[in-house]
Amino acid sequence: MSQGKIMALTSRERANKTPLEIVPSHSADVILPRQPTKTPLASQTIVVIGSSTGGTEALRTLLTALPANMPPILVAQHMPEMFTQSFAQRLDSLCRLRVKEAEDNERLQAGTVYIAPGHSHLLIKNAPTIGYSTSLNNGPAVNRHRPSVDVLFRSAANLVGKHAIGIILTGMGRDGANGMLEMKQAGAWNIAQDEASCVVFGMPKEAIALGAAHEVMALSGIAQRLTVLVHQRQPTI
Repeated sequence: MSQGKIMALTSRERANKTPLEIVPSHSADVILPRQPTKTPLASQTIVVIGSSTGGTEALRTLLTALPANMPPILVAQHMPEMFTQSFAQRLDSLCRLRVKEAEDNERLQAGTVYIAPGHSHLLIKNAPTIGYSTSLNNGPAVNRHRPSVDVLFRSAANLVGKHAIGIILTGMGRDGANGMLEMKQAGAWNIAQDEASCVVFGMPKEAIALGAAHEVMALSGIAQRLTVLVHQRQPTI
């Protein structure tokens, strides 16, 4: 076959090839609006954690090092929905904390870790007389992820404010960076995992670049630091 025929064939193949679908990269605005900082409804401390590539092992390292008497912890880990329940069950078998896949409209309880299901964004919502509860939202992906760290962090900024503690762990991309900055602006305290202990430094790097993190730490030291912060901010849990 001549070079001209090869080139013509290649051109026809290109013309017939279905173009790759481009998934839009929405911000957290498609799920919930950013709200001005208000006085939190409750004084309950809430910990929110975001992670992606390398996050399953990072979460195992962090959560297994925590004591049972921690405030509610909510986690947005980028993971397909068929794996989040088994991941939560595995962590539950290893941790002193109770670990479960989050359900909609659950009261947030101390000593419990809520893993966002792979099919929905995980948010915090006000629950009059009981403090806070979970809310699941299966709206569009944010930063091409559902669950999105930005969505979880924004909900913490909107409602929990100065009583929130944010942690961003290893992961590719920038999901969580803007939400962590919003948390800082609302009075929360934030920790980013350092480059040396990350599998992928993308997400923490972006948060640090925005000035969203108060502290940058190796993964091995985050559990101890979190325990100290929790008891400084809320002496009795």
